[in-house]
Amino acid sequence: MNDLTIDDLGLSEKLVRGIRDMGFENPTPVQAKVIPLLLEKPVDLVALAQTGTGKTAAFGLPIIERIDVHNRQTQALVLSPTRELCMQIARDFDNFCRYIDGMRIQAVYGGADIQRQINALQKGVQIIVATPGRMLDLIYRGKADISAIRTVVLDEADEMLNMGFKEDLNAILAKTPSEKNTLLFSATMPAEAAKISREYMTDPVKITIGQRNSGAENVSHHYYMVQAKNRYAALKRIADINPDIYGIIFCRTRKETKEIADKLMQDGYNADALHGDLSQVQRDAVMQKFRKKNLQMLVATDVAARGLDVNDLTHVINMGLPDDIESYTHRSGRTGRAGKSGVSISIIHSHEKGRMRMIEKKINKTFEYRPVPNGKDICEKQLFHLIDKMKSVAVNETEIEPYIEKINQKLDGLSREEIIHKFVSLEFNRFLDYYQGAVDLNYKESRRREKNTSRPKSERRSRFNTSFVRFHIDVGSKDNLSTGSLIGFINRMVHNRDMRIGKIEILKSFSFFEVEDDYAQDILDAFHNAKFDGKKVRVEQAESSSGHRRSDKKKGRRDFSRKGSHRR
Repeated sequence: MNDLTIDDLGLSEKLVRGIRDMGFENPTPVQAKVIPLLLEKPVDLVALAQTGTGKTAAFGLPIIERIDVHNRQTQALVLSPTRELCMQIARDFDNFCRYIDGMRIQAVYGGADIQRQINALQKGVQIIVATPGRMLDLIYRGKADISAIRTVVLDEADEMLNMGFKEDLNAILAKTPSEKNTLLFSATMPAEAAKISREYMTDPVKITIGQRNSGAENVSHHYYMVQAKNRYAALKRIADINPDIYGIIFCRTRKETKEIADKLMQDGYNADALHGDLSQVQRDAVMQKFRKKNLQMLVATDVAARGLDVNDLTHVINMGLPDDIESYTHRSGRTGRAGKSGVSISIIHSHEKGRMRMIEKKINKTFEYRPVPNGKDICEKQLFHLIDKMKSVAVNETEIEPYIEKINQKLDGLSREEIIHKFVSLEFNRFLDYYQGAVDLNYKESRRREKNTSRPKSERRSRFNTSFVRFHIDVGSKDNLSTGSLIGFINRMVHNRDMRIGKIEILKSFSFFEVEDDYAQDILDAFHNAKFDGKKVRVEQAESSSGHRRSDKKKGRRDFSRKGSHRR
């Protein structure tokens, strides 16, 4: 396959010219398998391949070859999960067929002027690239006619289903003719996608590039283990030890996304946030800065980052592991594209090790443990990065020459060594100052136990002098929640026997519980998308009912151990 060129795929001369103008000479594995297959005969196809493997050209080039440019009816429909991906696919299609006269391609998506899109469709287009919601809206308005299409593509099918487009997809597919070809491209194959393939495809050909649910071959998987409260500090050190980082930092919630992005910007990093509270204009502005590499780090939730198409990412960083393997596969697949190497980093706590091992098994990759860098290592890396950057900078002799004499006068009397020392110190002192005496952030599983048992019993930390954080959970006695069942629920969700549970209050419709403040983030992480007796529950930090420290047992307070026992 590696010896194939685009001339060997059976494409027309005009298409090959367009592809060459884009700088492509050799097909990717998915293109080498899919393009000849679809050119030979129209078939239904299920293709499993990671993002960044060239799927757009794999389905797009055969579609373009089959289009009758003299017929203004819509002949192909491509559905994608997000506005960004929809626009990217349409741009790629335009570039592919730049030498083909009469080809009309239209992208339709939410967040844009619908009337302008309607006007374009009414002029007649052969290919529509659309997001499901906007496409269905146009169909219901009678402004998009897909009754004569010959090909429909479901790109990033698993993402569309994860985003809740299942009913929209079914409604759109129901409006298409029975005699057509359906192409389903996906990184993973959830049950809903498999069901769509059964209902809307006839004897589909199945192609898998790499192992099913596997991670990209050229992505390394690293993990750092820290206390939950030290995740942000570890993130900064990882960024500092990788001065050329260009990556996405994934968080669970909008709140966490905003907080981390704000902290990074306050600490002087080129970072910004992408989350659901942004308007489309704000979102586009952030993405424009990131694509131009004016931002080194983009902090995002899974939902906000879906469909982003950004090349050359060096790192993906997970602030804790996602709940499902498919999310991890999508996250890590955003780096290591187009044959380049990338790193997927997870900053985890000890209770996430079990989930990490499950992901390892599913993607057939090993997570490599990395210690959080210490101050000495970071300072050394930053110093030599500065020197390398200085050595490689382009010098404009014409522009600098008029100033050389004055510069020499100002530096007169300084030796070569003094100039070097001052130059380095000018740029480097902030790292030396910041990391002077930096503590070890690496998590040691026995640290708490050793800390307690290394002192006389009378001096050990009392549980009643421990600082606790209070949480609200939206289930109560009417949901058959009791003190014992809540303790068991917490134990099942947070797999850390060192954590102590404090006061519990069971009310009718909701309840409160307390845990040590060191484990506050662990609770928020563990209860994300949690269910109690089949009901989805929400856990939020609540205002403390007892001040900021626990120092008494008044009003019938109970303090519970991890094993579920309690003292009266």
